[in-house]
Order: sequence, then C-alpha cells, then structure tokens
Amino acid sequence: MKLYCLSGHPTLPCNVLKFKSTTIMLDCGLDTTSALHFLPLPLVHSPRLSKLPGWVSKDGTLNLEKELKECAGRVFVDSQPEFCLPERELLDLSTIDVILISNYHCMMALPYITEHTGFTGTVYATEPTFQIGRLLMEELVTFMERVPKAQSATCWKNKEIQRMLPGPLKDALDVWTWKRCYSTQEVNSALSKVQLVGYSQKVELFGAVQVTPLSSGYSLGSSNWIIQSHYEKVSYVSGSSLLTTHPQPMDQSSLKNSDVLILTGLTQIPTANPDGMLGEFCSNLAMTIRAGGNVLVPCYSSGVIYDLLECLYQFMDSANLGTTPFYFISPVANSSLEFSQIFAEWLCQNKQSKVYLPEPPFPHAELIQTNKLKHYPSIHGDFSSEFRQPCVVFTGHPSLRFGDVVHFMELWGKSSLNTIIFTEPDFSYLDALAPYQPLAMKSVYCPIDTRLNFHQVAKLLKEVQPLHVVCPEQYTQPPPAQSHRSDLMLELQPPPMPYRRCSVLGLPFRRRYERIQLLPELAKSLVPAEIKPGISVATVSAVLQSKDNKHILQPVPKPAPVPPSKKRKRVMEEPPELLSPKPLLSGAVPLEPFLATLHKHGITEVKVEETPEGHILHLQTEDTLIQLEEDGTHIVCGNNEPLRTTLRDLVLRFLQKL
Repeated sequence: MKLYCLSGHPTLPCNVLKFKSTTIMLDCGLDTTSALHFLPLPLVHSPRLSKLPGWVSKDGTLNLEKELKECAGRVFVDSQPEFCLPERELLDLSTIDVILISNYHCMMALPYITEHTGFTGTVYATEPTFQIGRLLMEELVTFMERVPKAQSATCWKNKEIQRMLPGPLKDALDVWTWKRCYSTQEVNSALSKVQLVGYSQKVELFGAVQVTPLSSGYSLGSSNWIIQSHYEKVSYVSGSSLLTTHPQPMDQSSLKNSDVLILTGLTQIPTANPDGMLGEFCSNLAMTIRAGGNVLVPCYSSGVIYDLLECLYQFMDSANLGTTPFYFISPVANSSLEFSQIFAEWLCQNKQSKVYLPEPPFPHAELIQTNKLKHYPSIHGDFSSEFRQPCVVFTGHPSLRFGDVVHFMELWGKSSLNTIIFTEPDFSYLDALAPYQPLAMKSVYCPIDTRLNFHQVAKLLKEVQPLHVVCPEQYTQPPPAQSHRSDLMLELQPPPMPYRRCSVLGLPFRRRYERIQLLPELAKSLVPAEIKPGISVATVSAVLQSKDNKHILQPVPKPAPVPPSKKRKRVMEEPPELLSPKPLLSGAVPLEPFLATLHKHGITEVKVEETPEGHILHLQTEDTLIQLEEDGTHIVCGNNEPLRTTLRDLVLRFLQKL
C-alpha cells in the first residue's frame, strides 16, 4: 500500500492511495495562495494600478518593466493570476480509478486533473459538495474572464531570472508549473464525471474495495471517507469539525478500528477560538458603522458566510443597527443563498426541524424578505443605483486579487472611517493588502476556522485508536512563528508518519488474508476429520476462479467421456487423467515410542543424535538414517527397498491421514 502526496498545502490536500490494485485520489485542492504574487484585476480602470513603476534590478542587468510592477516596496507580476496545481509528474494520473472529494474547497483543481491527464475514472462527492463546488468554480471563471489581461508574463518564471528577483517572488515554489484558470467548458466536462453519493452509502470499486462517505461536520455535505477491503480499513479524515454550526455533526464512531488513518485539513489558526473571533467581528463591525464608515468582508460565496449572516442578524438588532443594509455581491450569490435553504437533509438537527414547521432553516431568507440583505451578481447594474452607505458588503475573492472586492478596496481604501474585516484563514491578510498600500482604511483580522484543532484531534484519535496515523509534515512540528508551542503539533505513540509534497510513503501494514467463497456443491462434498478435540479439518480439491477481485472455489470438472473412434488419436490429445489426491499427513513422530516400535521389528542398534530441527536416528547394522523433524520425516536408505517401505509404514502408524 502506497500514498503519493501531490500537494504541500495541508488544508488543500491532494493525495493518491494505491490499495489492493485500485488507485484512489483523495481530494484535489487548488492552492490559490499563488495569486498573492500577482497584481489585482480591477473591474473598472484603476489609474493607481496603471501608474505603478515597472521593476528593474538595482544594477540594471534585469529589466522586467513589462512583467513586474513595484508597489510599496513589494514586486508583483502584472498578468492574469495563476494557480499552483497538484504535482502532476509524480505518477501517471491517467491510471487513477476514482477521485473521492471531501468538501467543496477541496475540489477546485478537478478540471486540471480530469481534463488534461487522460483521466477516465469516476469522481464521488455528496450533492451539496458537487453543487456548491460548481458555484465556486463558476465564480472563479467569471472573475477571471470578465477582466481579461492582454499580455501574459512568462520571462520572470525562468529559473535563472527568478533567482535574482526580490522576495517573496524569489522563493515561490514550482512557478513554471503554475497555470491560468480553467474555462467554463472544462468545468462542465469535469463535473460530468461526478457521481453523487449519500452519507454511509457503500460504493464498491471493482469488487476490490468499498468506499463510504461519513459526515465530517465542517461544511454542507462535507465528508470523511472509509476505504476498506474485507480485512483492512483506511480512514481519510479531511476538513472536519466538532463545533455546532449549520452542517450535520461529525460521525466519529465509524472511524474506529482503522489500520491507517490519513489526517489532513486541520484548522489553519490553532490559537484562535471561532466564537471569540465572531464576537470580535461583530464589535468591530458595529464600531465602524456607528462612526459612519463602511465594512468590507472579503469572503467565499458559501460556508462561513451563512454563519456570519446568522450571527449578524441577531447582533444588529440588539446593537440598534437594524437599518444598516447588508450587500452580498457574487456572480453566484443568489444560487448560494438558495442552495443553503434547500439542502435540508445535510443540515444539523435544529435546522432540519425548522424545515418541517415550515420555516427557512437560515435567517438570511427573512433578511432578504425584509430588504436588510440584498444580493447582486456584480457591482454593475442594479447595485450601483440602489447602493447606500454606511453598509456592510460581503464579496469575493478573499485573496483581494480578483472579484468585486478589488473595486471596493480602490473605492474605500482612502478613508480611515472604513474597515476591512478578514474572516477567511486561507490567505495572509498582510500579503493580501500589499498591492493596496499605502492604505488609510482600517484592517481587522478575525479568522474563523471551525476545523479541528490539535487538542480536539488528540481526543478524537484517543477514541478511535487507529494503528497508524499519516499526516502532513507541518503537523509534526510547532508552527515556525511559535516554535516553543509543543501543544500546536501532533504528539502520538507511535509517532505519526509525516509526508510532504512529492513524497511517496509505503504504508506500514501488510495484507495477509483474502476472502474466498466455496460453492455449495463443493462444500457438500467435504468430509471433516477431527484432529484434536473440537478441531476438525477437511481437504479441498477445487478450481480457483478469480474475476473482478472475487475468488470462488469450484468443484474440479469431470473429464468428458471420450467417444469411441476407429482411428487412434495421438496420445497428446487424450484428456489427462485426474488422479485422486494423496492423503495429507498430520501429527508428530514421538521419539521413545518410535524406538520401541523399531525394537519390536528387530532393529536394535540405533544411535540417536539431537539436532536443532529434531533428531537423527542412525540404524548402524542396516546403514540407514531416519531424520525426524518438526515438519517432515526423511528416510535415507541404500538400495534396500523392502526396508524402506517397512520403515515408512512404521512412521505412518504415528501420523493421522486426512
């Protein structure tokens, strides 16, 4: 069993498991943090961005003015943002049989894998993961396609040139493999390969293994996966939460008795408590609105935003700010809000029960009816005429490199009354703000990440007790910025097996057993013989048929009767005779009784020699050796055939025939 790690980002995993002749990809996350090295894509012409000076090296030897621009001491690529894909050279991706998706954030690289590698397999995901994943992909494509860039920067990617660039561009990894965003056509083609599954639904893969999704408690439809054969069990735990938010709670009990547990997607900010961050988010928002400023929340169009809207709904009334308008701007805003209301069976119990009242499970339905929350596909059109300040705007993308958020950064960045509140933990907020410096607007970092922290994981692993744990290297050491915090790492016995991008791990368990079926007619013909009290054994002569990883023992076919023919055929064509198998022997030959038996038969001069395996008996008069060993008896005799058969029969007296 082998595990190939194709992504170095622990919360955007992509691993391949080879298990029992099947090749299974676990998630295909897209590392969008590479977009932070690029200039933002403004929706309307930005004089500030267009006037940024080009970058020339201090000694003047490197002139990349057309490709690189300088802003507040940092250098950015002036081109369409590109993404760091999962590693595609480590193994032949066309050999992948299935892809298992654990949540909609972990499927964003799907079109790169399914459309450009010769992949012909099936992708398995739950319905909310599939539908919201589709929305997020479509949103990404829209963000890129509506602001096309004329030129594409490629020179800076040359290894020799990149080495001479200032950081952090100099240290960016695998830049020559970065790719532009996929197209709508590629998204549709990739999603046509998805097969929908429900929690606890068992899916057979070629009769070899069975895969089952379990609720992971992190987002709508998010799953952990169990991959098992008859005798082995692998659990894949990615992006899970034990907190009470809107999705169904995590199924922990099904993870028990795992031989290997692959653990990834833990919280990115282990020191921040989500409830505390929500409180800070609300108080900063209220402070800004009271002072007459606007609040900008760069976010994804699904996920934490549902909880933020619910929290704000209760908070704004109690803070006497009930008249403040909320705007949610995204090409998929309408679909996202509607999906969250219709996937009732994927919600927690308390939200499910509302559906039967009938009431909408989320309060944002009421916010929309009372006009407190308005959603728009973009800043153009209705939004520009209905927009009033002060207000709260939720929009994408959290990287601040593309999407409508770029427009609000240019619009509101010059006033210190306004505040930007970061809630998504995927991007460093300082790096996200870098191309907008100098910035007068206040920035607040309230990252809300409900995924498991190290304390919760240690408790979970103690309960489910896997034999081996495999995890990203980052989890086996404290964070670089807090090297003294040994509580921010996994400490287990035996220690977890770490992996990093491009590593291949041999997983530490051997397959020992295979299940084989006996056909009823063969079972009927067996005659068990008791060898010890309570233990019976029967010998089987059968033909083994293996098909689709299922093994069946069938009775040996009887030879067809040969029709009498006048001409004698060649001997070769006659069917071989099926000889009845010789009986199997069991038991041991005890030394003293055997010597007594030899004595009775007139063999008296016997010299006994002890060996590590047993005994050697030297019959001196007859010049014969008998080796008595644990798993066999050898009679070494000259040309005296009568003596050999006598000795053989004496040995057989002590053994049992099956």
